[in-house]
Amino acid sequence: MTEDQVRDIFRGLEKGDGSAFFNHVAPNVDWTVMGSHPLAGHYRSKQAFTASTFEKLAKVLPYGAQLAVEQVLVCGDRAAVELRSNATAKSGLRFDNRYCWMVTFSAGIIVEVRAYLDSALVARLFEENPHPA
Repeated sequence: MTEDQVRDIFRGLEKGDGSAFFNHVAPNVDWTVMGSHPLAGHYRSKQAFTASTFEKLAKVLPYGAQLAVEQVLVCGDRAAVELRSNATAKSGLRFDNRYCWMVTFSAGIIVEVRAYLDSALVARLFEENPHPA
């Protein structure tokens, strides 16, 4: 993988087109969201990950997470991708979260992710914006 290839894959997220990004994610991806907040967990499929994270966020962030890639470091089939969310919740809370995703690729497809983020901000987001489960 090259930095340009990784940036191209993440461009879908930057444009609010999750499906363009998730076309590059294996159906059986191993995705861990670190922390102690409503989105944290170990997901063993693309469907489980999106249902437990992106679908929950869509209920409290009317315009999505509004992610932007800030930095990319690539070493072989692995990449560290630093992202920033610049979203506003339904409650008006500024959701200015920072992420670091440690991504593993196989033949250009994402097969593993370990995502690090501000747990306290995610917890606050869901405290201030209750939603049905």
